[in-house]
Amino acid sequence: MPRLLAGLDVMARLDRAAHLSVHGDLPRYGLEDLVQLAEGIDLRGRGGAGFPFARKLRAVARSARSGDGRCAVVVNASEGEPSCLKDTAVLLHVPHLVLDGALLSAGALGAEEVVIGVTRDDVEQSLREAVAERGPAGRRVRVSRLPERFVTGEGTSLINGIDGGPALPNGKKVRTSERGLSGMPTLLSNTETYAQIAVAARLGVEDYRSVGTEKEPGTVMLTVAGTTAVEVPLGTSLAYVLELCGTAPGQGVLIGGYHGRWLPPASARVAALSRESLTSYDGVLGAGAVLPLPEDTCPAGEVARVARWMAGESAGQCGPCARGLPSLADAVDALVAGGGGAALDAVQARMRGVRRRGACSHPDGTAGFVASALAVFPDEFRDHALGSGCGRRVLGALPLPEDESPERLVVDWTLCKGHGLCVDLLPDVVRLDDDGFPALAVMEVPARLRPKALRAVRRCPALALRIQE
Repeated sequence: MPRLLAGLDVMARLDRAAHLSVHGDLPRYGLEDLVQLAEGIDLRGRGGAGFPFARKLRAVARSARSGDGRCAVVVNASEGEPSCLKDTAVLLHVPHLVLDGALLSAGALGAEEVVIGVTRDDVEQSLREAVAERGPAGRRVRVSRLPERFVTGEGTSLINGIDGGPALPNGKKVRTSERGLSGMPTLLSNTETYAQIAVAARLGVEDYRSVGTEKEPGTVMLTVAGTTAVEVPLGTSLAYVLELCGTAPGQGVLIGGYHGRWLPPASARVAALSRESLTSYDGVLGAGAVLPLPEDTCPAGEVARVARWMAGESAGQCGPCARGLPSLADAVDALVAGGGGAALDAVQARMRGVRRRGACSHPDGTAGFVASALAVFPDEFRDHALGSGCGRRVLGALPLPEDESPERLVVDWTLCKGHGLCVDLLPDVVRLDDDGFPALAVMEVPARLRPKALRAVRRCPALALRIQE
């Protein structure tokens, strides 16, 4: 039974009244009680780093006491990762859980202000509506609009943007718990983390721990194939989640987004969705993105596309980002184009050149993504380097924002039998006529729905569908 997504089987969005009907009133917690709750459920940040929430609370409280007592709470709702939409789903459909968690934390810390940093129009509108539904209590909450970029989600970048500066990392090794919003000690965590603490505050430690694993209790939000947001208990089989979402490990699964790691098919079939299990396969849960790579796309080409995009998303403020990442993308492109054995050596050299040298984690994360791909797809990259390649097109199974020039789903009327499986998978694309056949022979497919379109093509019993660029 879902926790964060409870009630969405009845309505698409929980307003304030529906939220209270589903979840009940939010208890008050003092600082020490909230810290003990977070420790009791071992709540860790759900944005990538997995830092213990209780330690953040203590650090902010300690910094505030050593200063003038002032502090702030900030929700990182930027989600600039193009393969992720789990936080977006929470903010669009159950925004009051996030507000609950943020206001609960602010009350425990004595924080004067809660700020939510967002990058999307629809998310901003949903939050502003939720804040208005709170009446006077919502006056403590401010929604701040920021640029929609990958690096916006970095902690100092988000704080800089909210404070009116450029939304770029400052490169300084200063924790936001010591100096964050307007120079105040700041509790900064992502959307899902605040929603989880709001659920835990109502359930208590024992009931919260009734799902998940002994070491990692509770549920986790995931984005599968860049299109489907799901909530599952921690420790759930990765293979089961993929099957539930109508897909399979394929050639491998990228876990954790574009700063994540690849799992080969054999590992993906036995791994569980927990930090402990994924670590044993050299994987990370990261931002909760689960991206299976279909059999009919080129792994090397997919990795090259993402490496190029990541190079363009850098802050451009330090050498490893401004020069190193574009050089790494060039080296990957040269390898994929058949640059010979020297091309593989060049990729390795470029990765060594950016690691542990950046002002933020972006160079390390991008290099780690490429290194993991080389380890999981060694034959693919070797064949490309030697000029033979794999003969497959790059279908864009790893979603990128620039893919908004849509491909088309084409129906072959000589084969179509009206089974209707395509509309089950693509209700936003396919419409049926009165006879149960697709109403159009050619339909545009937005980039975000490409993985589902590929599944529709593979599942058509009559082989009547194809993707046309």
